[in-house]
Amino acid sequence: MTKLMKKLITDFPDNITEAMQIAASVKLKSPTHEIKNVVICGMGGSGIGGSLVSKWLENELEVPIYIAKDYTLPGFVSKNSLVIGSSYSGNTEETLSSFDQAIDRGAHMIGITSGGKMKEICESNDFDVVIVPGGNPPRTALGFSIVQLINVFVQLGMAKSSALDNIVSARTLIVEEEETIRKEAMLLAEHLHGSVGILYAAADYEPVLVRARQQFNENSKMLCWHHVLPEMNHNELVGWGGGDDRFAVVFFDAEGSHPRNDKRTEITKSKVGDKSKVLTIKAKGTNIIERSIYIINLVDWASVYLSELKKVDPIDITVIDYLKSELAKFN
Repeated sequence: MTKLMKKLITDFPDNITEAMQIAASVKLKSPTHEIKNVVICGMGGSGIGGSLVSKWLENELEVPIYIAKDYTLPGFVSKNSLVIGSSYSGNTEETLSSFDQAIDRGAHMIGITSGGKMKEICESNDFDVVIVPGGNPPRTALGFSIVQLINVFVQLGMAKSSALDNIVSARTLIVEEEETIRKEAMLLAEHLHGSVGILYAAADYEPVLVRARQQFNENSKMLCWHHVLPEMNHNELVGWGGGDDRFAVVFFDAEGSHPRNDKRTEITKSKVGDKSKVLTIKAKGTNIIERSIYIINLVDWASVYLSELKKVDPIDITVIDYLKSELAKFN
């Protein structure tokens, strides 16, 4: 199944192109009430797109975004909320539960899905629903979710269309840098093999780290953790007093971070490097979206290369299927 996962990763740039075509065909309804907050409901591979987009747009949006990753919604959700349900399958139970609560509170609703119950709920209630191609693991459909989420904000007049332009330029970047990305990905896989991975970056890139951790969890069947600077300097750095060679540390460096975080990273590398092996991955790109997608694509490749080194199936999620079957009995 490694061959299939490699194809799905190879298809990422084409997914972005197709997602842009879908976005161009969508015409969303205008909310009937002033939008004072946004909630994006989504789990796992479907939910990470919301985390990424909320970080990319946080300095542009005039309302806060909350990412809901549970069965319930916060109390502030009301008729003045925009609630987006992002479920690739359309059947994610936590997302559907939150979506139902938002309906009861009169929020403006939009679904992004390939089908399932999410599509049925949206169509039966005359909500906008954006349909994306289905049939693959949700973690391989990131190109579709990030484009559709950004397009929602653009169409509703909450964000500039330049964010979509940056997605297109990011696509061009990873195509042009494919050879470099794959070489660095192999170095990253070899660095992590046989160790416990620890991923660090500046706070602007925390959703990218979450995505990286998820990919190593699912594709490589590997436990790892992440933290961000400067917060890591206020706690975890002290924990490195107990660090040793079990760990393989990766710093993802990207231009545009606060200059004091750059200095913090330099100092932190020197202290962590006293205890463990350290690899630095430098993101290419001219803005946060390009740099994020560069790292995402590189880690996608690293996760499948690591699966080959470990001789595990990157597609297999038997334990999640078991969990769902057991939960079905509880219902």
